[in-house]
Amino acid sequence: MSTLSVRLPKSLHEEIKALARHEGISMNQFIALAVAEKAAVLRTTRLLERRLEPGDLERFQALLDKVPDVEPEDYDRL
Repeated sequence: MSTLSVRLPKSLHEEIKALARHEGISMNQFIALAVAEKAAVLRTTRLLERRLEPGDLERFQALLDKVPDVEPEDYDRL
């Protein structure tokens, strides 16, 4: 575990304190969770951007053309 000193505007500090109290956790836990959530979002975004390749519309249409045009099963209807 490491220690990090962060300067926050008083209003944000008070808001975090209230939110943490409402959640029944410490401010440290609240901040650690918030940072972990943000890091996960950024990692996921980068991963998806790397996997994103320029699409080939003709290839996509050829694949769609192979899909049978049938009504869905009863269990698959909305």
